[in-house]
Amino acid sequence: MLRRLAAHGEVSFTELAEEFGVSEMTIRRDLESLEADGLARRVRGGAISVVSRSYEPPLSVRAATASEAKAAIGSTAAALVNDGDTVIIDVGTTTLQLARALHGRRGLTVVTSSLPIAVELGNDPDVRVLVTGGEVRHGELSLAGGMAEDAFAGLNCDLAFIGVAGVCAKPGLTEYNPGDARVKQAAIGAARRAVVLADASKLGRVAFATVAPLSAVDVLVTDAAAGVPATAAIAAAGVEIVEAKTVPGLAWPDGEGEAQ
Repeated sequence: MLRRLAAHGEVSFTELAEEFGVSEMTIRRDLESLEADGLARRVRGGAISVVSRSYEPPLSVRAATASEAKAAIGSTAAALVNDGDTVIIDVGTTTLQLARALHGRRGLTVVTSSLPIAVELGNDPDVRVLVTGGEVRHGELSLAGGMAEDAFAGLNCDLAFIGVAGVCAKPGLTEYNPGDARVKQAAIGAARRAVVLADASKLGRVAFATVAPLSAVDVLVTDAAAGVPATAAIAAAGVEIVEAKTVPGLAWPDGEGEAQ
């Protein structure tokens, strides 16, 4: 129930009872317990999250969440990159997995506002890495602000790989921090195709700041099946869905390198 609240902001007694195969009375008692712990607030017919849409979970929490799915998404997204491409790799725990999957490619140019991604690819002799510049976000090691946004002006890249907090039919791509959202907007505008990397928990979620409508997205790479309601709604907006098959044990061990 907490995962549903985090993803959607609200839940109903009826929907939860059907999903978990229990009575509405059981759901009400469990939500009472969550409310007592300060994790939810009951309203007519259900409950709402008490966590702000602008709240960004700590880096360590995000890095440990859905790690196998993120590794599968990164590996699948890497298959969209050809030798010699010029690509933008956005900040994020999933985009870092993409960067790790690009070792061995030839003639790549990578533009990034992520310091961990720059470090990951910076010693690869076949990859040229350009870092945007900007203000380093404490604890995130991402670059934000006007310098980061302006770095994409005048660039014409093949692909932009974007990580987001939420993907929904409306309003589209969303992020916790408005500053990060603006950098992502600039990155999308500098590429011929925009590819969003998002695990299943982010589908249907709406965070604080809007990045772009789904009309700006060409491809979504996700571990969610293409036929489920969340992906069906996104596909109906004209976005190509590429399903990443999760492989147990594919994720990098905890503590191996920095994660965004």
